[in-house]
Amino acid sequence: MTMHVVEVSRVTPAPDSDSVQNSVNSLAIPLTFFDIPWLVFNPVKRVFFYKITGSTRENFHSFILPKLKLSLSLVLRDYLHLCGCITSNPNEPKPSIVVSQKDAVSVTIAETDADFSLLSSYGQRPAFELHALIPELPVSDDSAKVLSLQITLFPEQGFSIGVAAHHGVVDGKMSTMFVKAWAHTCKQENRVVAPLPEALTPSLDRSLIKDTTGLDEQMIRIVRSLKQGKLIGRGGLSSAPASEGRDDDVVFATLVLSRGDVERLRERVKNESPDPSQLHLSTFVISYAYMWTCLVKARGGNMERSVSFLFVADFRERLDPPLPATYFGNCMFPAGCYNSMTAAEFAGEGGFVTAVEILSGMVKGLSSRKIETIAEEFKISFDCFAVTSQFGSLAGSTRLGVYDSDFGWGRPVKVDVVSIEGNTISMAERREESGGIELGLCMKKADLDIVLTLFNKGLQN
Repeated sequence: MTMHVVEVSRVTPAPDSDSVQNSVNSLAIPLTFFDIPWLVFNPVKRVFFYKITGSTRENFHSFILPKLKLSLSLVLRDYLHLCGCITSNPNEPKPSIVVSQKDAVSVTIAETDADFSLLSSYGQRPAFELHALIPELPVSDDSAKVLSLQITLFPEQGFSIGVAAHHGVVDGKMSTMFVKAWAHTCKQENRVVAPLPEALTPSLDRSLIKDTTGLDEQMIRIVRSLKQGKLIGRGGLSSAPASEGRDDDVVFATLVLSRGDVERLRERVKNESPDPSQLHLSTFVISYAYMWTCLVKARGGNMERSVSFLFVADFRERLDPPLPATYFGNCMFPAGCYNSMTAAEFAGEGGFVTAVEILSGMVKGLSSRKIETIAEEFKISFDCFAVTSQFGSLAGSTRLGVYDSDFGWGRPVKVDVVSIEGNTISMAERREESGGIELGLCMKKADLDIVLTLFNKGLQN
């Protein structure tokens, strides 16, 4: 494929007499103990594909692109903090999101001769081609941009929107809410844009997060220990995916579980578990357990090796008092199975049911989790990542509604989380079927072929 960068624009929030940006020199929003642990992770990267047959360069540059830019400028009035940077000031106790006058979101405009149908499909796709649709998110030792966007035209086929968002500012729910708000604004035909619906209007009140036990300080110590004393900078727990370079052997694929597949797997658990009535058999538990056992089996090798996996749960509704559903920031609590299991326990005949039972217990246990333990929970997961032989994690959720982002040219034909690799699984609702699920993987083609064989064989059985 070839990629031609047409321009790199800076889109600022549209003028608004009530805008904070117009009334002060800068706005500072402190990070919370929910945000700080995510400073060690790479940006969250997602690409949305929109099919428009016959989308000529002229139509794209004269109509589609101006509308996307205008609506982005308008929606940034409500999402002002996405224009700023995370900064670490030695005189401040913790990093903050700082937005100054004239701050903007960088938007790369590009054209490519890549095959739109291939890259927006569910089959195997070259990882380097998907990564080419995502912009860079500048990061230094003491500062990091919050958001970058890339709009790429596939002449006569459609276009994609690539989003790179710093995980220290937004979790998956909120980054998706922003894209939905942008799409909602773009879709409006009237020239006078009405206020965003309440469900798409972010709540930026950080005072709602109470730190009564010194969690901020604990999280800062943990992150500094992982990043050699730095709070931002590069490196940390996860390294940049190898697929960002030109490696023809690394591929993405999206595996699908239909609603019927999920129900058959659920019935299998009911038949094989000694006490299924006590299990939480949600679509999330069933699909994650099934995918995890496929990954463990595909790895093969020493069956006595230690394996661990985790997920993070949205804690907005679990706090006392609960946060607004639109609270804009991280609000995730980790839950994991750490170093207590071997590969044999998941790769054997009853491995799937074992995984379901463990995940069920983790989900049910969230109701009794105390926020005071969140720093300890994150430290355990970081420590485990460094020593376990196979570590699994999850990105995304079936509850994000990623396919609801219609900018006026129809729903996306495909949405992919690009910031995954190896044993990280992306999860989303199935586009074409309520109750179905999409599971994304990125790994060496030879390894992925084994996973696909095990995945399909297990469903046939």
